[in-house]
Amino acid sequence: MASEHDRHGDDELQRELEEALGSMNLGSLMEVDAPGAPAGTGQGVRKGKVIAVHGKDIFVDMGGKSQGVITVDQFAGKTLPAVGEWIEVTVEGYDSAEGMLILSRQGAVQAATWQTMAEGALVEGRVTGHNKGGLELDISGIRAFMPISQIDLERIESDQLGQFVNQRMRCEVVDVRRDERSVVVSRRNALQREREEASAELMESLEEGELVRGTVKTIMPYGAFLDIGGVDGLLHIGDMSHGRVGDPREVVTEGQELEVKVLKIDRETRRISLGLKQVMPDPWDSASGKYPPDAVVSGRVVKLMDFGAFVELEPGVQGLVPISEMTFERRIGHPREIVSEGEVVRVRVLNVDPAAGRMSLSIKRVGDDPWTGASIRWPVDSIVEGTVKRTADFGAFVELTPGVEGLIHISELSDTRVRQASDVVKVGQNVRVKVLEVDEDRRRIGLSLKQAAAADWAARPEDLEPTAPRPEKKRKKPLKGGLEW
Repeated sequence: MASEHDRHGDDELQRELEEALGSMNLGSLMEVDAPGAPAGTGQGVRKGKVIAVHGKDIFVDMGGKSQGVITVDQFAGKTLPAVGEWIEVTVEGYDSAEGMLILSRQGAVQAATWQTMAEGALVEGRVTGHNKGGLELDISGIRAFMPISQIDLERIESDQLGQFVNQRMRCEVVDVRRDERSVVVSRRNALQREREEASAELMESLEEGELVRGTVKTIMPYGAFLDIGGVDGLLHIGDMSHGRVGDPREVVTEGQELEVKVLKIDRETRRISLGLKQVMPDPWDSASGKYPPDAVVSGRVVKLMDFGAFVELEPGVQGLVPISEMTFERRIGHPREIVSEGEVVRVRVLNVDPAAGRMSLSIKRVGDDPWTGASIRWPVDSIVEGTVKRTADFGAFVELTPGVEGLIHISELSDTRVRQASDVVKVGQNVRVKVLEVDEDRRRIGLSLKQAAAADWAARPEDLEPTAPRPEKKRKKPLKGGLEW
């Protein structure tokens, strides 16, 4: 049953013919059986067995008492069938004088005669003129008309018709007017046939991993469709570049020719996935040499996550700056407190794994490390000052300088038993503490509040000034016994 799309196309063609041909009546269509042919030898694709090849003719047994003939020139560029071989042919007419069916190879251009002219036949003609509705053709002396919509796969305007005059065109017969000895043809259908044949052959021969050339036809937000020789393939935005692509038009333009790699073929759905970045060098192959550990480089922040920021050093090469590597000065809740997307930052390479496509980076290590020389700046047993930054179940963290914090363990907060650190110190409070230990490699400093207080008390008698004597109070009453002091 014809689809709604097919019926709609037929209606449009009929309406266009009526407008272009005016009062011309299409008349009766060609009979199903060729005139004079034996019953049951109607047109359509049939199979026959080659029984002889003689000169320019190939004789075919079509079954029963029917025999047909097909010319060898219809196999131009192909191997002629051998005697006994089965071939697919189309019955185009009947030669009553010889009693033979006139055959054609499916898809072959026929030598046009009124005897062979039928819907679906492929013929060749010369454009003799044009009018506002389309082109006029001569097909072996037979007058033919081609509506403007049937000239090409793409839209043709009426002012472009002159360029086709005197050109020879391969076209398909779409309607026959036997009473007026004229036909309607379509080059569009012939081109579509060629495309479908080429598409079928390509789908069979195409292999995954193969490199092919294609032309960008349509660009969509998610990628671009390429014509790779009669078959459309999708180049997804994620396969356009090793780097991040926001819009496919950043990489490709309509009409551009590209060499792409066939990534996946689904022959059932006729879908082909293509890749452009797969034919380009992988930037990670040279990443180890270009970005060795401890190198300081520049990059652009491309994405922020709760756990860190991704920085692109070059298209296709990104590294992660963990949130802990953002700054020495303070604890942050999210990378956006330090950087923003699109910002260019200086980073230090911590490590590179080209095989996994991973790289660790640091922003805070680009400048001076405040932990350098910590054991000299805060020697063990020294009394120093700091600010309580936060408290925990096990103690309190004290900032000695931006980027350097030490821990007062809960056992070092007081001589008495402490239930929680906040009972002794508060966030933001300035305290004097004693340095118990310094580990620069592990970035740890142990502090004590109670030992600093004890040291302060021990030093207090030497530091205090002499106390002034109290003034003597006058006695209002004499002491008993008559003694006065």
